[in-house]
Amino acid sequence: MTRMIFSDEPSLPSSKEPLVEPWHILIVDDEPSVHDVTRLTLNRLELFGHGIKLHSAFSAGEARTLLGSDTPFCVAFIDVVMETPHAGLELVEWIRNDSKNNAIRLILRTGQAGMAPESEVIRNYDINDYKSKTDLTAQGMATCVFNAVRGYKDITTIGSQLTAFRQLIDTSASLLKVDVLDDMANLALQGLLGILQLDSSALYLARRQESLFVEPVDTVISCGSAAQHRVVTGLAALPDAIRERIEQTFSDKSTVAGANDFIGHFVTGKDSAVVLLVEYTSDDSNFRAGLIELYASQLVLIFENLMRKNQLTTNQKELMYIVGDAIEARSLETGSHVKRVALICEFFAHQIHMPKEFIEAIKIAAPLHDIGKIVIPETILHKPGKFTPEEWAIMQTHSAAGAKILEKSNLPVAQLGARLARWHHENWDGSGYPDGLVGTAIPMEARIMAIADVFDALGSKRSYKEPWHNDAIMAFIVEQSGIKFDPDLVEVLRLHIDDLVELRNQIPD
Repeated sequence: MTRMIFSDEPSLPSSKEPLVEPWHILIVDDEPSVHDVTRLTLNRLELFGHGIKLHSAFSAGEARTLLGSDTPFCVAFIDVVMETPHAGLELVEWIRNDSKNNAIRLILRTGQAGMAPESEVIRNYDINDYKSKTDLTAQGMATCVFNAVRGYKDITTIGSQLTAFRQLIDTSASLLKVDVLDDMANLALQGLLGILQLDSSALYLARRQESLFVEPVDTVISCGSAAQHRVVTGLAALPDAIRERIEQTFSDKSTVAGANDFIGHFVTGKDSAVVLLVEYTSDDSNFRAGLIELYASQLVLIFENLMRKNQLTTNQKELMYIVGDAIEARSLETGSHVKRVALICEFFAHQIHMPKEFIEAIKIAAPLHDIGKIVIPETILHKPGKFTPEEWAIMQTHSAAGAKILEKSNLPVAQLGARLARWHHENWDGSGYPDGLVGTAIPMEARIMAIADVFDALGSKRSYKEPWHNDAIMAFIVEQSGIKFDPDLVEVLRLHIDDLVELRNQIPD
């Protein structure tokens, strides 16, 4: 048979047309004329809005090379007899078993049916169709390709959906481990892109909490290609169009899935609700919108739990500061001291690489270190001069008294506060009070509090003294290394004195 040569259709569309990936079909046959006829029949075929691109392999070996490339082949026409009598069947085995490619539709073609009986081949090999070359008319071949491409499309769609659902589960599990809103924003967006198989998108999470006593409070997370990454209070910082849509959704309590975005209202508590707005590229199938709705139901609840947790932590800090301020005010000292001490303790704990939970807890509990002063008479607290031995003995009781107050609570922060209150006047050499602990027998949190308390107190004005110069503070603390203070913490202060001074200056009296 004379070989017919046909020029390929231009592979690039005109500049006015969008670039659409064609369906890639592989012809595997050692007869060139079969390739020519197949091209003549199928070259102009269009299926599901996509054209067709035909690729040729003249042996099973060439087919393996092509199938091992990045080209997403959807259909392969495979001749049974090529370089060997069973080359085509062996190629099928390789595709399914070695390459683990179960998506491509395989159509076996033979001109020698006796070499591979149809019933035996269909029973023993994972193929999708079996045709004699003489049976494939132009219409029959087009129908065959249509059915094969539709099957491939369905399989890959299901595969994408399964991948998306697995990603949804994995992302939700990862989000549950997040405890910082900034981290949540990044992970939420990356999870969204993975689930939707997108390169870019914009995400807005707006939470509104109602109150009987104050105006509603809005907290907004925004991130993505078209959204500035931020966590803010209030909607005012958002673009006008975005703010108006979110406000309208809070008002309507509606959920709308469109071809280019999704916006939904979710009730997350008796006093709170969340609006999620996601912008994405065109989604005519609405599959993305459905996935987002599933994702959103997890995301907004995680967001709500994180907000409640942060609020609880913030409330604890505020209450601790209020109590600390009250104690300091009773001592005629500035309430800023407890705020500075909290930051300084956090700094030391971070520098010596304490666990994150410890760092957060000592910052919250630090303002309670002098709570025991509530039992000390004001005549002693307000005395400008030196204490008598009897007065000093009374003053020393504030440590144990503070611990006794806080030990009544089972809250971890209160328990830590009790340890700070009791032992922050212990000295490294055992000369402190109330228990005379020595060296590492003093809990680390109390050692940190001891140096943080003295560093800030010496740098502050008191009724009985003027603030010390930073050089004098440094000299005193270094002198007391191994006597009053943990030498390792003194070294931290020596190395970071400028940072600590700057930290102290952030909250002036």
